[in-house]
Amino acid sequence: MDASLYKEKIDEIAKALSEESDLDFKIDMMNKIRWAIHEVSPLKSEPVDYVMWTKVDNVIANTWNPNSVAPPEMALLQLSIYHDGFTQPVVVYKNKENGIIEVVDGFHRSKVCKEYENINNRVHGYLPITLIKEDCIGLNDRVASTIRHNRARGKHSVEGMSEIVLELKNRNWKNERIARELGMDEEEILRLCQITGLEGLFKDDDFSRAWESSDTVEWFEDLDDSEEIETKYRTVNTEDPTRIFHTFDKWECYKAGFYATSVEGKTADECERAYAEFLKNSELFKSACCRVISEWKYSCEHYLTNTAMNRIAWMGQASACIAEGLPNKYCSGFNLLSEEEQLIANNIALDAINQWMKNNNRKTLSIDEAQSTGRQVNIY
Repeated sequence: MDASLYKEKIDEIAKALSEESDLDFKIDMMNKIRWAIHEVSPLKSEPVDYVMWTKVDNVIANTWNPNSVAPPEMALLQLSIYHDGFTQPVVVYKNKENGIIEVVDGFHRSKVCKEYENINNRVHGYLPITLIKEDCIGLNDRVASTIRHNRARGKHSVEGMSEIVLELKNRNWKNERIARELGMDEEEILRLCQITGLEGLFKDDDFSRAWESSDTVEWFEDLDDSEEIETKYRTVNTEDPTRIFHTFDKWECYKAGFYATSVEGKTADECERAYAEFLKNSELFKSACCRVISEWKYSCEHYLTNTAMNRIAWMGQASACIAEGLPNKYCSGFNLLSEEEQLIANNIALDAINQWMKNNNRKTLSIDEAQSTGRQVNIY
């Protein structure tokens, strides 16, 4: 086709859009046009080939970003976007089943758009996003992608990275795979394993066999409560003087199978659905939360005093474990809930956490504090 014919058609579409008064409809049509062009693009394998605008309120944070940013840097990001505009889209994963849009990279760009009225008004409540590649939509792949983005910019926290490594090891990832997927070397993996306080658990030769065995912990090094041992096996967030630390052998959640990698007789999908159904049953969930804060003394002390982690998520996972025998591995069942159901579940968990805080003469928490929202960050 002659280039002039293309230009004629483009001008015709542009004129029609310029006369459209319904803003939301206009943006929706613009997205559809971009998508149609993207579908025939020779560069369609690159996510940035298709950038769309979506309502920022439809975008949620992920729960694993290990990076942190100081308030001055956050203010600088706001200033940058205010003066320069959005120069990079937020990388997201869109769940095709429930439509949830989850940040993979760019949490603070979305946060600025949500919380700063001058910017939100300027972009009419919309956020520029691009979809993560189709071969990276699994949870483990999304976690790895977040970390790759952050490490490429040279910004990540050791504490958060150690928690990510712990999660991936719980999913039976070998050191070699973690190093390859996250752009790390194996020595760095081992150092992060040591930070978690579970160094002995992460010897690749022993890992799978260990978690498939019975409740015995004979393969762990014997521990005691001496100051030397506590220091050696210290976990994340050790600078907080109010942080209570217990070695893994005291964790009731560990003994109950919290870190197991499977449930006998159930597939992974069945476990995730069971996790979701458990959280939907508010009365059952509340009852299980009460059991956790009354029966799991050491686990609650160890986890609920750790301000560097998402305590809302832990309470949900611990409750599912104590009531249904579901390991935390299947917590992605949370994503099967509607946004309203997620909010209800989060508030039930928060109520239980704050009850534990009151019982132990500690300050109660807001939802952001309990979720450690401040850790969901990297400046850009």
